[in-house]
Amino acid sequence: MTVPHTRTQPTERSPAHYPLLLRLEGRSCVVVGGGKVAEGKVEGLVAAGGDVTVVSPELTERLLAWFEEGRIDWNPRPYQKGDLAGRFLAIAATEQRDVNEKVWQEAQEHSILLNAPDDPPHCNFILPAVHRQGDLVVAVSSGGRAPAFSVWLRDRIAQGIGPEYGAYLDLLGELRPQVADRFTDPTERRRAWQRLIDGETFEHVRRGDTGAAHRTALESIDTEEEL
Repeated sequence: MTVPHTRTQPTERSPAHYPLLLRLEGRSCVVVGGGKVAEGKVEGLVAAGGDVTVVSPELTERLLAWFEEGRIDWNPRPYQKGDLAGRFLAIAATEQRDVNEKVWQEAQEHSILLNAPDDPPHCNFILPAVHRQGDLVVAVSSGGRAPAFSVWLRDRIAQGIGPEYGAYLDLLGELRPQVADRFTDPTERRRAWQRLIDGETFEHVRRGDTGAAHRTALESIDTEEEL
């Protein structure tokens, strides 16, 4: 018996998200909602230097403490149109889709970045699961399809990225101006960085031997590449 061939239709997907890191220092941000979800978002925005206002009739204990400490501003009422005026970024964390829709409409009108946790249709950006070691940031995203999977994968990756990676990045950052000044040709500069990163410097950092790490790094930069 011949089994008829059925052509599988390709799955339609939305365009891929564009990953980036934002500088929020001094930027006006608003979070609509005062519950636990909002608390987590506010914490991240404040840590990034954002000027955060929370719009909500009530706040969690931590949010209230941050308000009393002057770390955030608070409008103690439900969202109303105009709350996004002049904002750079907004987060709708009310768990009320009708409110999210209103916030979304205002964000669209004024081209404001908006995230609504667990409500993809009302987002023009999404937040990845993040692991930090100093200035090193490792972000994992499922494109909004399965946030729990992003967290699971982030945690697995984080097991192999300890404080030594942040310390190594600090050293590389210190050396960057020196490498840039010495190697004006982009190809030579790229090769110098490759020698440095592929060398033994990281192992010295891992062992906590700062002096050896600096010496090895400088030797890697000075070494002429074999032809």
